[in-house]
Amino acid sequence: MSKEYLVELGEKAKEASRFTAMCDTKTKNELLIKCANALREHSSYILEINSEDLINAEKAGRKKAFLDRLALSEKRIEDMASGLKEVAELPNPVGEILGMKTMPNGMIVGQKRVPMGVIGVIFEARPNVTSDAFGLCFKAGSATILRGGSEALKTNSAIVNVFRKTLKDNGADENIVSLVEDTDYETAKKMMCLNKYIDVLIPRGSATLINTVVQNSTVPFIETGVGNCHVYVDESADLDMAKKIVINAKTQRPGVCNACETLLVHERLKDSFVPKITKALLEAGVEVRGDKDFEVVTGVKRATDEDFATEFEDYIISARTVPNFDEAIEHIRKYSTGHSDCIVTENYTSAQRFLNEIDSSCVYVNASTRFTDGNQFGLGAEIGISTQKLHARGPMGLKELCTTKYIIFGSGQIRE
Repeated sequence: MSKEYLVELGEKAKEASRFTAMCDTKTKNELLIKCANALREHSSYILEINSEDLINAEKAGRKKAFLDRLALSEKRIEDMASGLKEVAELPNPVGEILGMKTMPNGMIVGQKRVPMGVIGVIFEARPNVTSDAFGLCFKAGSATILRGGSEALKTNSAIVNVFRKTLKDNGADENIVSLVEDTDYETAKKMMCLNKYIDVLIPRGSATLINTVVQNSTVPFIETGVGNCHVYVDESADLDMAKKIVINAKTQRPGVCNACETLLVHERLKDSFVPKITKALLEAGVEVRGDKDFEVVTGVKRATDEDFATEFEDYIISARTVPNFDEAIEHIRKYSTGHSDCIVTENYTSAQRFLNEIDSSCVYVNASTRFTDGNQFGLGAEIGISTQKLHARGPMGLKELCTTKYIIFGSGQIRE
């Protein structure tokens, strides 16, 4: 697809962003609720289209975890609609004043939260991102250009068409949300260079996608990181709690970025906990790749360094014992992608050290890493999990989708 096509999308989105920037809270909320209701009304249509994408993905040999990310259901569509309603109920971040101070010369200087303008989102197999991204960007006062993966193209098109028709029928600019319908790799790279029209780019997906953006984008971007997440079971852990956390963090949705990929266990627990958790993981359908202490259980494969560095996004986990707390910290520092890491412990000092020494966007004590989610953190929906350290870090909600500008009130001051 030509660059002219993308430029046209960019021009229309830029024009629509002027509408979104000036849109008052009441109008935004009403439109979001109408879009939520439209999702419910058209759920059968969306599910029918989604089934076509699923059939094609199965024929292409996609794995179970990938198909889970791609699949929609009545419940998932309802969750998407509820997410839009929750975003509508959140405070409008646009226009918030972030402090005002009077300077010695009498000028009053402050900051105001304002929209980004046009936000581009490149993502892969999860159609719910289409709804979340639209809702959050619109509530934050921006238009959005979406580019999903080829496997979900029909589903994403169906969802965006529902939103565009609803916006148009209610007197709003339908180009508040648009979809790049060419999923070719080169088209994505061209989108990364639309800095005249796209103000910020947010990639959501694999390490390959993130690296492509890092290497090619001329549009400023917020890096959403790969999730090589860890659970460390300390020697003082409540073992029943630890088992529940590990199983949940690995199996509740293994194909998402906040799922546990590596289990670390204090070696003093190799007899009391390692066999128990290994058998539980195997019974849950998880392939365990462990060190010699885990290999005492039949069916465990020997783990490699590559396994410990891998985000599996599947029913696979790497595992090892560590001789002490410091070794657990060093392992996580070496392999973690800075997304979400957890310690299970009853020792206050160990908990505080873990919180202080692990430099990830979300650090847990005695809770599943699966909670790294904007909805679970009270942000409504979220557009991604940022693992970078500038502007936004962790789940990105409405405030992270805005920028600020200085506003200055004077009374005739001039600089001498």
